[in-house]
Amino acid sequence: MNTSPRRLLVLDDDPTGSQCVHDVRVAFDLDPCLIRSSLREPGSTCFALTNSRSLSEEDAVEINRRTLAGYLETAETSDGPLHVVSRSDSTLRGHVIAEPNALADTLADHGLTVHGFLFCPAMIEAGRFTEEDIHYAVVDGTPRPVAETDFARDATFGYGRSDLAQFLEEKSHGAVKAEDVLRISLEDIRTGGTPRVAEILARATNRRWVVVNATDYADMDIVAEAVTLLEERGHRFITRSGPSFVRPLSGQRDPRILGPDDICIDPRRSTHGLVVVGSHVGLTTEQLRVVQERGDLVEIELNVAELLDPARRERHLEHTTRDIRRALEHDDVAVYTSRSLVSDADPAESLRIARSVSDAVVEVVRRTRDAHPAWVIAKGGITSHEVAARGLDIRAANVAGQFFPGQISLFEPVTAPDDIRACPYVVFPGNVGSTEALAEVIERLQTATA
Repeated sequence: MNTSPRRLLVLDDDPTGSQCVHDVRVAFDLDPCLIRSSLREPGSTCFALTNSRSLSEEDAVEINRRTLAGYLETAETSDGPLHVVSRSDSTLRGHVIAEPNALADTLADHGLTVHGFLFCPAMIEAGRFTEEDIHYAVVDGTPRPVAETDFARDATFGYGRSDLAQFLEEKSHGAVKAEDVLRISLEDIRTGGTPRVAEILARATNRRWVVVNATDYADMDIVAEAVTLLEERGHRFITRSGPSFVRPLSGQRDPRILGPDDICIDPRRSTHGLVVVGSHVGLTTEQLRVVQERGDLVEIELNVAELLDPARRERHLEHTTRDIRRALEHDDVAVYTSRSLVSDADPAESLRIARSVSDAVVEVVRRTRDAHPAWVIAKGGITSHEVAARGLDIRAANVAGQFFPGQISLFEPVTAPDDIRACPYVVFPGNVGSTEALAEVIERLQTATA
């Protein structure tokens, strides 16, 4: 068990990275003082939500540098050791190379040398793991090399390699050579234990990348212990990871699963909740279909084609807002973007389209929040960030726990307007959970509200 006094600053490129931990702070507002107050105690963890997966690489680098620099400039030397995590998607989408380098540059600007980058994208509960350096995603019950899945065909962050060392070479355009990447194998972890892993980590210098194989939490626990040992000797690492590795780094071991009795609904709010669906991945569409088939809430569609048409956008938003407000008076409501994905061959244009649709979703939530929904579910990583930060004006929240092991967190707003602090907020990633998961989360919230 990791007992390091390290403070863990997790720069999360969407709000889904905290789904394997509980009782930690998440900051939607990147105010340095807010982040530092969340990391005041030794051993504390704070997720700073940059939403950088929705940004261009240049903008992602800038927000990472600004956030970390702001924290370093407010922190005291007596605050103790700091470990920075660049948390991203467990299926390898995001600014994998640029963000860790930006963070290392920022630490260097403050006299702190980074010896290595740990690369551990595993998310055990969602079936994403690494074995013999190959990263896998379980699809329809079968583990598949991740480059053979739909995730690898992402319009903005696509890739062609499942071997993580080769993936790093591909995404760095050759700046990182696969043969130069250090690898911590399952044999190293399970046979050699902490001493063997520490021996490998000690060879990391000059920001050398280290691939971490892991198929369960026990593997990552050993690696975290070795990291602690090396940090005590003066080594400094930046971690690029999926959600799972954050748990052992933060010193936690077991999940906290929430039932209806664990969810507090303010009786002053409406007795009906709001589900906001922005994600377009196939699993989200299947989960939404199950909800529709159960037929126990009102469905309202945001038509993407109309949202992208300046002549029709405002009228469509007005009609949608009116319909949501009326429906919330007597039913739970699911508002979702039309399922036909609109994208472009140009990654920059695809991002622009996504931002335009996201802005519309945020505007609908903002216009309907005074209807005081009992709870809000946001489906999709970017969607959940934007709805919280701009639709509901949440600056910081606590992670109460999850609805399923390692999946789907409940946030309790802490720094937020008075009318939002008592509103449970569910962060539901687009590509996790069973086909029944969204319906089951809604049912659990409905039970808590009854």
